[in-house]
Order: sequence, then C-alpha cells, then structure tokens
Amino acid sequence: MAREVFEIGGQRVVPGSRAAVALPVSAMPDHTPVDLHVEVIHGKRAGPTLFVSAAVHGDEVIGVEIVRRLLRSPQLDSLRGTLLVVPIVPAYGFLAHSRYLPDRRDLNRCFPGSAAGSLGSRLAHIFLNEVVLRCDFGIDLHSAAVHRTNLPQIRVTPGDATTAGMARDFGAPVILTSPLRDGALRGEAAVRGTPVLLYEAGEGLRFDEFAVRAGVAGILRVMRAQGMVPAKGIARARTPSLVCRSSSWLRAPTGGLLRTFRAEGDLVAEGDLLAAVADPAGAAETELLAPGPGILIGRAVLPVVNEGDAVFHLATLSPQADTDTVDALTAQLEADPMFDEDEIICAGATRAPLPAPQAHATPVPAPPAGPGPAGPKAAMPKSCRA
Repeated sequence: MAREVFEIGGQRVVPGSRAAVALPVSAMPDHTPVDLHVEVIHGKRAGPTLFVSAAVHGDEVIGVEIVRRLLRSPQLDSLRGTLLVVPIVPAYGFLAHSRYLPDRRDLNRCFPGSAAGSLGSRLAHIFLNEVVLRCDFGIDLHSAAVHRTNLPQIRVTPGDATTAGMARDFGAPVILTSPLRDGALRGEAAVRGTPVLLYEAGEGLRFDEFAVRAGVAGILRVMRAQGMVPAKGIARARTPSLVCRSSSWLRAPTGGLLRTFRAEGDLVAEGDLLAAVADPAGAAETELLAPGPGILIGRAVLPVVNEGDAVFHLATLSPQADTDTVDALTAQLEADPMFDEDEIICAGATRAPLPAPQAHATPVPAPPAGPGPAGPKAAMPKSCRA
C-alpha cells in the first residue's frame, strides 16, 4: 500500500522526497519576514516520525552543525518514516548571537505558547503544533551557555522508560536524570504524548568536534533502534553510558583568577583538587575541592570569576558506573571515518544537592629578592588544563 503524502505548511511532500518548508512566524521591524524553516524527508516506506531541533537558544550553534551533518548522512537515502529537522528555531537569537529573543524572553520557557501571546509565545505555539506534536518522538539539541562547556550528555525524565531506552540507544557518555521544567519544550511535549530526548554538549557560540560527532552518531543510533534507517555504517556505542541520578554546580569560593586542574569528563573523588582562585597580585589563593565522588559534566571556561560563579558541574554516578566509558567513546568517535569531514559547534542541573565545596585559603609566599626567576616552577597535577 502506497504511503500518503506528508503535508506541512500548505506544502505536500510525496513519499521518497525531500522538501524545505518555511512556516511564517512574524516580521522584523523593517518588515523582513521571519520563518521557521523545516527540512522534511518523507521516506518511501512507512515508519515513525521524528523531529530533530537545534538552536532553541540562538547562541547554541553546535546543534546547527549536528543537523547539517545529519542531513548529509547517506543512511537517510533508505529512510523509513518521516524526519523533520529544524536547524534554527528562533532566527532572532541566532542572528544576534544571543540566547534570548528580542524581548529578552527564553524561548524554552514559553511553551506551550499562544497564537495571540508574546513573540516567544507565538513562536513556541507554531513550533509545538506544526512540528513537535506531529511526531512520535524528538531529539532537541543544546549546548552550555557562553563561557561554559558541557560533556556530551542526554537528559531524561525521571521514571520515563521510553526516553530512558532512547537515551541508552543514543550512547552519549552520560545520561542524567533531569526533572521537567515549567514552560520547557521537553515537558510540554511529554504531557501531550511526544517523548523528547535533550542532548547537551559543547559551548555556546563554539564548535566542538567531539560533541558534534557524538551528536550525529547518537541521532543515527536512535533512528536505527526505531527502525528508521538500516544498521549498516552505524556503529553501536562500545560501552554503556554512565548513568547519573543527581548533579550540582560547584561555585567559586571567592572572586579572582581561576585556574582549573580538571576538565569535563574527569572522574573525581572526594577531596580532589579541582581548581584554585587567586587574587591578581598573587598574595593568596583559595582551592576548590570536590565535595564527593562523581564525574565532571560541565565547567566554566573563563579565567576570571566572581564569588559564587558556577565553576564545575559535578554529577553523582550510579554504583554500576563503568569508569572507562568516556575514554572508550572518545576513542570510538575519533576513529570512526563516517563522521570525518574537512569542514567543520544555566545548565539545568538540580537535583539532590551535594555538600558544599570545601575551600581552603592558602597564602602564597613572596618571590625571592634579587634578579632571576622567582623560583622553581610549581608542580601541577597531570590533569591540569591551562
């Protein structure tokens, strides 16, 4: 039996074809039209309908690169079902390199939206009803905000077996249980029957090759598990993801110059030295120690901090965690030729809080008098990242 034509935005997409569809959203003050662009691939054979969205926050450009590579994947030539890809949800924020809309609203707090509401509310309403709710499931691509970076991770809803299974298929280094938030796409889609995976990786306004590869590979793995694409050329993750049930941000104990000695993906034990904050004159520094064991899934990248700034995102591991997972997945992605390409991008944490980080003020001795070097170079941990 022949498949039906897929209709969206007044455009008919026949089975076995692709189409670029523009859904009108509004106009800029100079009357330049603003559309929600949707790439539609309607397979010849029946199957699920999946949406993949990027740049819900305009500065999270890594998702745009992920979907660009996804749309070039040869596996899509044998697609079963229908794939809807939205490379950029809010054009306003993307053009302005901003997380927010022109009225300073966060689009991911505007769902379900309204046809007669604010700009963000209207865009959320169009995206939710014209794209998201027409799909069986979805994958929403995010990154950390500017000046922070995230280890590739999947956020899932507590107690949701569907998204938990999809997260395992995705094969990101970390799966983090994350409660639904009011006004967020993931929560509003879930209550309406469309489960959504949230992928977090990389830094705002930056490309990260490892994060891009992990994203493309994960989407294709989910599609393979759902019977949408053939298995050929799509490698399973070599190790299972690390499952984390809670997380907390460790904050700068004082303002000053930040030196981090550990990076995202590092496993740490209680009392490990993570960073030090020194005053610009070098008279004293304060150490930031791990309050408990876990894995670092995000960190700040700016070397200048105020007291209370988020520095490290520490997640607690389940007892069965495989400590070799991150290294194994990194090696697999680096070696996989399918994702090689010459062209080449507040974390929502918050579950059970961890104990407060331990801070110790340590006076720094004055340099010796006289010419010549100030003294022997300080020994740094092997994992120190300048």
